Amino acid sequence: MAPDARVGKLWIGTNWKMHKTLAEGQAYCSELMRVAENLHPDIELFVIPPHTHLHALKTLMARSRVRLGAQNMHWEDEGPYTGEISPRMLAEIGLDLIELGHSERRQYYNENDADINRKVHAALSHNLRPLVCVGETAEQRKFGITEEVLAIQLKIGLSGLSREQAEQVLIAYEPVWAIGAGGVAAEPGYVEDVHGCIRRLLAALFGESGHRIPILYGGSVSESNFETYLDRRNVNGLFIGRAAWDIGRFSRMLLAVHRRMSA
Repeated sequence: MAPDARVGKLWIGTNWKMHKTLAEGQAYCSELMRVAENLHPDIELFVIPPHTHLHALKTLMARSRVRLGAQNMHWEDEGPYTGEISPRMLAEIGLDLIELGHSERRQYYNENDADINRKVHAALSHNLRPLVCVGETAEQRKFGITEEVLAIQLKIGLSGLSREQAEQVLIAYEPVWAIGAGGVAAEPGYVEDVHGCIRRLLAALFGESGHRIPILYGGSVSESNFETYLDRRNVNGLFIGRAAWDIGRFSRMLLAVHRRMSA
């Protein structure tokens, strides 16, 4: 197995959400760095911890190939926004990625596509690579409007980007009904169909550049099913939740991907 030629790399990473103390995170990342040393060079590996861990983990992983990201940020560089973190603050740490638009942010904190668009532009202005999460709810899927929902999220969320800027974006398709403790794993064929839809939307928005934007799948990805998703067209990586929080399980998955790509 090799990544899509136009995308070039296979992206695999995890968002810890509100889990792991700093000490636990340091132990996890120390082992992850050890595993990463022997992985196929076309695997782009990343981890997204809580904000409080970022500076210490960046120091720990300064010479590692593992990319480090943040879970959210404000779009302003500074201002009277109690409890928020600015892109300038995150860029100062030396981060690589910024996760934007996760369904939990949309659901619990009322973030909308226009907010996400402002954050995408702010991230790019500080050389942070946006990882933009999109996905439909169970009700939207039931009514057959998945494609329309994704089109709205992508058209607004990526509005105003040049083709060159668009190539710096990552998309994570995370159907809301498939994530979290009660999530149901999506059928690989369904994931392939939706990723194809996303690819067509990106190509319509950005031409050939739309074919170079990595599309990752996330949603009840596990040690038993992750390879079935990687076999599907336009799946350019995996954004793994709780299955990757245990470094032993995550390492086994990464080594399996390495063997597939080296065969």
